[in-house]
Amino acid sequence: MWIGAPQGLDPSSSGLSVSLNELPVPMVYATHRMIRDCNDEFAALFGFARSELIDGSFSRLYPQLSDFVRTGEMWRMHLAGGQVYYDERIMRDVNGRRFWCQVNGRSNKSDDPFASALYCFQEMSRPVTESTLRLTGRQRQILTLVAQGKTNAEIGAEAGLSKRTVEAHRLRLTRTVGVANSAELLAWFLTQK
Repeated sequence: MWIGAPQGLDPSSSGLSVSLNELPVPMVYATHRMIRDCNDEFAALFGFARSELIDGSFSRLYPQLSDFVRTGEMWRMHLAGGQVYYDERIMRDVNGRRFWCQVNGRSNKSDDPFASALYCFQEMSRPVTESTLRLTGRQRQILTLVAQGKTNAEIGAEAGLSKRTVEAHRLRLTRTVGVANSAELLAWFLTQK
């Protein structure tokens, strides 16, 4: 997969065309959530050979199918129109190791965001603990949005939930991990070892 010059610019005269493998960060090109091309850094992040990932579904890189489905629903809402979108999520490598990952993406098709999209994956230093794994996928999603500094209304809009539903999830989260408020919840989340 070659990444060309900005639209309207002749790539041969700009010197901007590069292959995914020339990029120093984990990158992947996908159509309809199927990996069509990726670089060696992306394959190494998940412990696969590049050839093992090509033409395969992203679903094998998620801890559970429900995580794959929920993430797809969220990205479908926010990736449309050529927007750049990012989130943080737990992914799974070839050996079953789970790790936090920040994902940035942009679609080339404003009317069908999964038809052609480019994603950058970066492993985060945040550890995945037994406490984190006991949370539901929705709770982890809300917790990561809280960690990004988003309000209940913003989280609701992003996750397709009402503000009150987000408030209820946050309350259950504080009770589940045994903290008194959102500040303590965020501190707990960021310091999990």
